[in-house]
Amino acid sequence: MDDNTSGTGSRDKKLQDDLMESAHRIWLAGLGALATAEAEGSKVFSRLVERGKDVETRGKDAAADVKEQAKSTYENVKSQTETAWSGLGDKVDETLTTALHRLGVPTRDEIRNLTQKIEELNAKVEQLKPRVTPAASTVSAAAGPVVSAGSATPTPVIVTPAGDPLSEA
Repeated sequence: MDDNTSGTGSRDKKLQDDLMESAHRIWLAGLGALATAEAEGSKVFSRLVERGKDVETRGKDAAADVKEQAKSTYENVKSQTETAWSGLGDKVDETLTTALHRLGVPTRDEIRNLTQKIEELNAKVEQLKPRVTPAASTVSAAAGPVVSAGSATPTPVIVTPAGDPLSEA
């Protein structure tokens, strides 16, 4: 039985050694995987950071392009709207002016011209008006004031712009 026992013991020992060797190899493979993951992990992380920067830059560029397009579209629409409103305002002004002319309402310029002419005419009328002065200032002191038969107050004498007294006939 010794032969059998020693054969079984060596087989068990060999099996144990093989298992220990396999476990050790698995352990070493795990350590290798960990070391590789650590070395490759930082490389992968760096690559991911670079790709993230690239995506961010492209995103900002795309956003800036969209913003510029929106601004351009806004300016274009704003310009078209202003042109349309201006044209509409001109049409309304033209229609209103035509209607007022049909009704005989003068324009602002016509009123301004008429006002200026009236002021000029008023100035000329003021220049042509005869001046009324008391008789004492136009008649010499020796002649005395002109007194009408029924009153004791002197009658004013009307003088032309040339300074000549007007005679009443």
